[in-house]
Amino acid sequence: MVIQAKTKKASGARPSRGGSVQAVYEQLRQSIVELELPPGSPLDEVRLSQQFVMSRTPIREALVRLVADGLVTTLPNRSTIVAPIDFERLPVYFEALSLMYRVSTRAAAVRHTLADLEQIRRHQAAYEVAVERRDISAMIATNRDFHVAIAEAGGNPYFTSFFSRLLDEGRRLLRLYYYQPAEDHLPRRYVAEHDAMVKAIENRNAERCDELGAAHAAQIVEQIQDYIARNMTTAMRLGPGEPPSIRRRTAKG
Repeated sequence: MVIQAKTKKASGARPSRGGSVQAVYEQLRQSIVELELPPGSPLDEVRLSQQFVMSRTPIREALVRLVADGLVTTLPNRSTIVAPIDFERLPVYFEALSLMYRVSTRAAAVRHTLADLEQIRRHQAAYEVAVERRDISAMIATNRDFHVAIAEAGGNPYFTSFFSRLLDEGRRLLRLYYYQPAEDHLPRRYVAEHDAMVKAIENRNAERCDELGAAHAAQIVEQIQDYIARNMTTAMRLGPGEPPSIRRRTAKG
């Protein structure tokens, strides 16, 4: 797949190296989490430097950041690909994700400021708009931003960094899930669950936040597991050569 580089020179001025790295990182990251670059897709530095019209150095630095995010993998032969989705490891992923929903929401109840609460509400409002419009990309992105804002309100940058990575990895799973027409009540249910979280955080009710975080995680995990169970073949890895969707069982009879 050819990525249309959005980085442009303004008035003949060359972008800074840091700006170039950030632009490449953000565009590749968006393409990966949206499955525009499917799991297993090769990421060739030479080709990317041509597409982005810049040297290989910022390309390489952007790829290093994506490796740290768990979205890109460097193979033993030193080639770089979009990280496969390893369905065999999903149970441990779900375990970590569920814990972080609880920890981050609970911490936000204890430590949030009024500014934190306003930020959380802004992201929740954006998520609700995305649900009303049935804009899948916006729903996934604003959901991620809502939960990151809660983590930031908890005041522990280690938790925020870890949870952000888990949520970014989860965006690809949600994109797979939403390739099928989603039942309308599910996103609306998430809006209600988010609203309950915001209220519990505002009331500084840590125990309630813990309960809501656990229930919210369980709901999401259950939906993804159900989708995978209905659509997976015996092959349990979406990787090189696979299309941006889960392989389907062959219908019988």
